[in-house]
Amino acid sequence: MRLLLAFLLVFIGLIPQSIAQEEEQYVILISLDGFRYDYVERFQPPNISRFIEKGTAAEGLIPSFPSKTFPNHYTIATGVKPEHHGIVDNNFYNPKKDLQYSISNRDIVTDGTWYGGTPIWVLAEQNEMISASYFFVGSEADVQGIRPTYYFDYDGSVPNLTRVSQVFEWLQLPENERPRIITMYFSDMDDTGHRFGPNNDEELKKTLYRLDHELGALFEGVKSLDLPVNIVLVSDHGMAEVPLENLLNYEPLLEGVEARAVNSGTLLHLHLNDVSQKESIKSLIESRGEHIHVIDIDDREYYKDLALHKDLMGDLLIIPDMGYNLVNERSLFRAKNMMGLDGLSVSGVHGYSPDYIEMQGIFYANGPRIKEGFKIDPFENIHIYPLLCELLGLPIPSDIDGKEEVLKPVLKDK
Repeated sequence: MRLLLAFLLVFIGLIPQSIAQEEEQYVILISLDGFRYDYVERFQPPNISRFIEKGTAAEGLIPSFPSKTFPNHYTIATGVKPEHHGIVDNNFYNPKKDLQYSISNRDIVTDGTWYGGTPIWVLAEQNEMISASYFFVGSEADVQGIRPTYYFDYDGSVPNLTRVSQVFEWLQLPENERPRIITMYFSDMDDTGHRFGPNNDEELKKTLYRLDHELGALFEGVKSLDLPVNIVLVSDHGMAEVPLENLLNYEPLLEGVEARAVNSGTLLHLHLNDVSQKESIKSLIESRGEHIHVIDIDDREYYKDLALHKDLMGDLLIIPDMGYNLVNERSLFRAKNMMGLDGLSVSGVHGYSPDYIEMQGIFYANGPRIKEGFKIDPFENIHIYPLLCELLGLPIPSDIDGKEEVLKPVLKDK
């Protein structure tokens, strides 16, 4: 009803069209996990390609460190780097809680006390704007005591078209029940990339075209609604190829070292029992292995700001070279067996430094406020949040890392 009233007021000239448009904008933020920056150019998926032609595309999206799923999704949702929002890896140890955060631990994932920053759905709810989420990282947790008005606990078995259908249901609710910001998550490209690596064109294209068909249904369905909806497609990271022989068993590196080790493959956090031994332990580990780097967290080479969450990151970081991955003995045995059964000799891995182009993801946007046929250079994913705020007319928090001016050029003049 409000949309019809606004249209009539614009038509008879009582309010400017720009004001009506500004008040009515909707946003769907869609994450395609593990969608590398070059997949569209390589495989030309028809629906995503048309979406890009009529909107704005970045040459790449630079993840925050580490280029892992949970830290980067939550950075996109908050405009805050991992060292500031506290989700510093997919797995990490909190000495104050004496608990390990793990993406597979449902009790911890849904506990809002682990999450800093103000996710876009929390900001919306705080400003009396209805929000909804279908599996976006952090949306299940009561961050600042707030969850989206509509959300689901994560279940990867839910078909993509079920998720798409739910969006249509939300957007067809009465105006006073309808979400203005919807976040969505699809894992398809990440799943395929991990199993087959980022260079298996046959498997990647098969997965991408199926996903493209499902996204096409979403794009066309949104067009059929009489709502000004802006859709933003992003990914959390890219993918790199790791041959089976490049899996490194880290257990021999740590033999005799008194520390708590938390491993995420491309990043191992080491919490030392005796910090005064840091330099000698660093030298010992470096002497034991090839294709690894041992980083003193105080050097700020990767996590730049240690003020808030230094205790979460550990004392030393063990980081493998690009194209290598850290595993324990059990995981190494399992990987060799599984890859042997599949007849595969490579897998896909991410988590490396954002400086590697292989870690770059995507940013594509399309909608009534987005410029058409517009290209932009790669940019850091912290800058997406202020764009979402601008589209929704929400106040931009002063304590975020993202800058409004970075993506201001993608917007049409009001």
